[in-house]
Order: sequence, then C-alpha cells, then structure tokens
Amino acid sequence: MDFILVQALGGLASAASLFLVASGLSIIFGVTRVTNFAHGAFYMLGAYMAFTLTDRFSGAFGFWGSIVLAALIVAALGALMEMLLLRRIYHAPELFQLLATFGVTLMVQDLVVLIWGPDDLMGPRAPGFRGAVEVLGHRVPAYDFLLIALGPVVLGLLHLLFRRTRWGILVRAATQDRDMAAALGVNQKWLFTSVFALGVFLAALGGALQIPRTTVTHGMDLAILVEVFVVVVIGGLGSVTGAFLAAVLVSELNAFGILLFPRISLVLVFLVMAVVLVLRPWGLFGRPGGAARPAAGITARPWRPLSSPERAGAAALLALAAALPLFADSYGLTVGAEIAVFVLFAASLQFIMTVGGLDSFGHAAYFGLGAYGAAFLAVLAGLPMEAALLAGPLLGLAGAALFGWFCVRLSGVYFAMLTLAFAQIVWSVAFQWVEVTGGDNGMLGVWPTAWAASPAGFYWLALAAAAIGVAALRALVFSPFGYALRAARDSALRAEAIGLDRARLQWLAFVIAGAFAGVAGALHAFLKGSVFPDLMGIPVSVDGLVMVLLGGVETVSGAVVGAIVYKALAIWLMSQTDLSRLVLGGAIVAMVLLFPRGIMGTLGALLSRRKAEAAS
Repeated sequence: MDFILVQALGGLASAASLFLVASGLSIIFGVTRVTNFAHGAFYMLGAYMAFTLTDRFSGAFGFWGSIVLAALIVAALGALMEMLLLRRIYHAPELFQLLATFGVTLMVQDLVVLIWGPDDLMGPRAPGFRGAVEVLGHRVPAYDFLLIALGPVVLGLLHLLFRRTRWGILVRAATQDRDMAAALGVNQKWLFTSVFALGVFLAALGGALQIPRTTVTHGMDLAILVEVFVVVVIGGLGSVTGAFLAAVLVSELNAFGILLFPRISLVLVFLVMAVVLVLRPWGLFGRPGGAARPAAGITARPWRPLSSPERAGAAALLALAAALPLFADSYGLTVGAEIAVFVLFAASLQFIMTVGGLDSFGHAAYFGLGAYGAAFLAVLAGLPMEAALLAGPLLGLAGAALFGWFCVRLSGVYFAMLTLAFAQIVWSVAFQWVEVTGGDNGMLGVWPTAWAASPAGFYWLALAAAAIGVAALRALVFSPFGYALRAARDSALRAEAIGLDRARLQWLAFVIAGAFAGVAGALHAFLKGSVFPDLMGIPVSVDGLVMVLLGGVETVSGAVVGAIVYKALAIWLMSQTDLSRLVLGGAIVAMVLLFPRGIMGTLGALLSRRKAEAAS
C-alpha cells in the first residue's frame, strides 16, 4: 500500500506539468480552432530559457523570477508567431495550420541546438525544495509536492480568469460561437493573440518547471506533444477542467501501467484516447464542435483525365526516369528508389485527402504495417522477396480496414486525431513487442532476391511499383467509385439523399489507401534491409502531408511532384548542412503562406489564367 501511494504521488507530480501544457493547447484550440503542433516547441523553449536565466540569477528570488520570466519571454514569441503566421491561415483547412506549426517546430529544433548546443543540460535544484519528504518509509522529492499543489492552484486561477473577468467572458463567448462574438463587436484579432499568448505561457511555464526534475534536451518537444494531444482529446478540446482530469488519468496510467502491464504500458493511454474518440468524439468534458471547414481537396477547377498529349508527356518522363541507371551511380539509384517509394506513399495519402476529403494524421501506420508484414515473411518465415512483398499490402489493408471502420464515423479534427491515436497504438505495439518486432532494435536482414539486389534492379522495381500505383489511383479517381466518393466529400447530405453511403465509400477509400501505403512500406523494408518502429511515427505521417501540400492538395496527382521535390531536398540538405530542419521548416512555412496551392496547383492556375486571357 505504501508503494502504491508513493507511485501515485509521482504520477500526480507529472500530471501538474502535463496539465499546464495541455490546458494551454486546449485554450488555444477552444478559441482559435488551431491544432498547434508547435506547442511542444514552446514547452521546450521554456525549459531552455529557464535554464539560461536560472544560471545567471541566483538565490530563491532569482530562481523563481527566472521561471516566470522565461515563460513570459516565450509567450511574447508565441504572440509574435500568432500575428505573423496564424492570422493568415485561421480560415484555412486544419491541414495547413498543422503543417505551418510543424514547420515552426522543425525550425525551433535546430535553433535550440544552434544556441544551446546538442548536449543535455541539467538545471539547478529549486531553492527551498531540494530535499525529500519521507512518506510511509519512502522518500519523495519535496519538489513533487510543490508540483502536486500547483496543478489545482493553476486550475482555480484559470477558472477565476474565465468566469470573473470581462476578458474571460469574451473568451468563453468566442469558444462557443466566435462568429456571433465577432458580430457583436469583439475584436477577434487581439482576443486570439491574447489567448494564444496565454496558452504559450502555460506551455513554457510547464517546461520551465521541469528543469529541477529532468534534463533539458532538444527532443523533449515531440515527447511531450504526443502526451498533450492525448490529454486534450480525452478531456475535451477547449475544456480546462477536462485537461486537468485527463492529465491526472494519463499520468497515473503511465505511473502504474509500467508496473501492472509492462508489455503494453505505451498502448494504454492511446487505447483510452481511441475509445474516447469513438464513443464521445468531443471528449469527456468538451462540447460538439460547429460546422466543419471545407475539405482540403475541394477545388473550384474541375478535374479531368489526362489528354493524349499529356499521357505521352507522362510516358516520356517515366522513360527518362527509367534511364537513370545509365548515368547515375549506386548512391543516386538508392536515392531514386527511396523517392519512388515515397511517391507511392504520398499518392496513397492524397487519394483519401483529395478525393475522399479525409485529412489523416496517422497514415504512416499503414506504411509501417506494410514494412513489418514484408519483414515477418522474409526474416521469420524465410520466404523470398516476391512472397514477402505480398504481405505488405495485405497487412496495410487489414490495418486500414479495422481502424478505418471507426475513423470514417468522425470528421474534421476528430477524424484526424483518431487516425493519430491508431497510428500511435500500432507504433507502441511495434516498440514493445520485442519478441516479434525486435522493439527499438528493429528487424534486420530484410534483403531482396538476387535479380533486385543491385541498385539498378531495385530502382526499376520501385519505379515500376510507383508508376503502376499512381496510375491505378488516378484510374480510381475517374471511375464511378471516384465520382461517388467526391460527391460524398462535397456534400454528405446530398450524397445520402441520392442513395450514396458516405461512410461505406470513405471506408473503402481508406482501405485502398492503406493497401497502397503498405506496398510502399514493403518496398522500403527491402530497400533499407531493416524495419524499425519509427516508420510509424508522427514525423513520417507529417512528411506525407507535406508532400501532398507541396505538390498541390487540390490536384489529382500533385503528390508525385511533391514527394520528388521534398525527398530530394531533404536528402540534399542533410548532406550539405547540419541545419536541415531549420531550412525545411522555413520552406514549409513559406509554402503554406505563399503557395498554398502547391507546385502543380499553382502551375495549373497559371495555365488556366493564360487560356482565359487568350480566349478573351
């Protein structure tokens, strides 16, 4: 009993910092409806800033003053980001907001390494809380009791702020109906800026308060962000009270899960998140959201199949790509094969986004399932590559069929969050099922057969698979199924009125996309010779989203161009500079702001304009 109490106290201490960060994200989303992927970056900046200030100012006043000052400085940076970046994309689809804030995250990751260095940093102990308190024979850090008390205090202060002040009343009004609040004369710009600054302040404060407990690292942003999303989704988007209770629940699950269920401890929190989303999409204490914004794939320009000259041009480009082994070395062919694999992965994601109107934040799950399916047959069963390649799409299809059945019953940000939850469940299983998947050591020895073992042979295999996959997906777009799917995307009510089953159509599209992603994952396994859980991680899913956006989210196959440009640029930058994430992040932000239609979308708009001018 004494050990259980001590473990519970540790969980409550962790819940306090988690609540600070999650409440900030929940407040921001409740008012602005922005899924702020950079929230973890502000948490990390708060920790780094607090380390610098506490190192300069000594004593109790210096330490606690530095903690607050660090949070205020980061809050000012957050307000600046909101004014310069987010104000321009508030009415854009969630995808654009996610990618813009993800670009900021990439930039911050390299900036902290540039400023503070790559080494982990250990901050000072908190003055007055450096010892331990004995509880039933166990020593508990005194600082943990401070954090345990801080959580309810912050919750109470936020309650007073939102209930007893005019500003809080305006925030609650904007949370419930921001259009009506604007119609009544509320200055939305400054209200959104102040709300964003408060949310960032809470995130930075949560990071600053961690320096006496743990080291400050340049990877702590994504680590906290995943847990924060879980807390916000369980508690309810926009609910501070829900964030507090969900933070306690998640922290205690983490504290006791490792003891009671060590083999599935990582799965537990994501499983709870998925169950909540399926049963109550808006969270335990949240409210149903308003009307969803238009899907990212809806376009004013109607699509059409390729004309005969366009098909000839595409065939010529494919022939030119097939001739790459004639003049490229082994490294160039390996890079070319990797690009071809991600062309197929991005094309599968664009199919459900552009045609189906479903913005998936967890598409990497099916890419990883395909890789593991091929590895299981190649390594564990000892089958040749030809047989193993069949297992990739089958496992990706099976995973998409299972998870998609639940996901397509939701829409908007709730659909995106559920896809993220299922992807994290799959990642957790791969990470912890060491006997089968090898855990973080991965599965090695996934080699192609002799005819595809050479760089040229495997390049041709990957290129053929990508070309066939993209052609098949395009054919589906202009098939009766594709037209029905687009009708359900554009207007679910009208589609159902004429007898179309929206959920069934989107589920089939989800399954098809998962199968093609599985093919890409299986090829990736044989290209690299190994499979690791990171293939299912959030960064891979976001990479796919960036490729779709770069190519053109309103186009049919713009992801092909987006994948080629993005992967080539990423690989080249990694070989040229140590600040590749800074450059990539800046490029993503610039693309969202300046070229939201992407490369092919912008070219298509220019051609249409010239034709219209010529006709007039």
